Amino acid sequence: MKIIDVHAHIFPQKVEKSAVRAISEFYFDAPMAHRGTSEALIASGSRIGVERYLVFSAATVPHQVESINTFIMGECAKHPEFMGAGTMHEDYPEPEAEIERICRAGMRGIKLHPDFQHFNVDDPKMDRAYAALEERKMFIIVHTGDRRYDFSHPNRVANVAERFPGLRVIAAHFGGYCQWAVARERLLKLPNVYIDTSSTLGMDGRGEALKTLEMIDPTHVFFATDFPMWDHAEELERVKSLGLSDAMLEDVLYNNFDRFYAGLCR
Repeated sequence: MKIIDVHAHIFPQKVEKSAVRAISEFYFDAPMAHRGTSEALIASGSRIGVERYLVFSAATVPHQVESINTFIMGECAKHPEFMGAGTMHEDYPEPEAEIERICRAGMRGIKLHPDFQHFNVDDPKMDRAYAALEERKMFIIVHTGDRRYDFSHPNRVANVAERFPGLRVIAAHFGGYCQWAVARERLLKLPNVYIDTSSTLGMDGRGEALKTLEMIDPTHVFFATDFPMWDHAEELERVKSLGLSDAMLEDVLYNNFDRFYAGLCR
């Protein structure tokens, strides 16, 4: 069984412990399954045969953008199984230049966590970055739908997808996290919107996930773990428990993102 993990956070050694602690605190002191290092990621994923990983981190202030992107580039150079996504911040002064830099380095998109980063995902200040990504046929992957905040509300993510119809938008956590019904009303009907399976099935979201799978394009669903929060073996079993056909399971675990990624800029 071939597998791609489309949602994995990694951090430099010197900040890894504090970064993982911050994630835990954000989710009500939830226990983390693993440390947030590249080595821990590969060790966890190898137990279920993961072949590739989409790896990233998020800049909480503008001056972190370049250093984080450089770190991800370096980890991708060390680990050929890694596909890197960059980061961006709404107050970063030259998004076009940085997006060009990461594109030349082989990255095909960026990760945004508006709730951590404290900006509305549809803020017009981000439009320069979105336009540059759209022009280069790149993607964004966005933490979506935490009811505690409005920054990543599904309708805000939908605003971005509608304003930039050529931009591929991966709405993480089944596109809703804990605002699933709202996500299904508008966001998940858009043709340039995709979802990942992370941080949902282990949080009592199975019923909502099944409702989403009934209405979304089945080629727009990607397996993901939200490492280091969850363990690969546990997340695989949760996805298998959805009762997907063998063909759809193979698509979700590997084929869908493999085709998606092949269609991005080169």
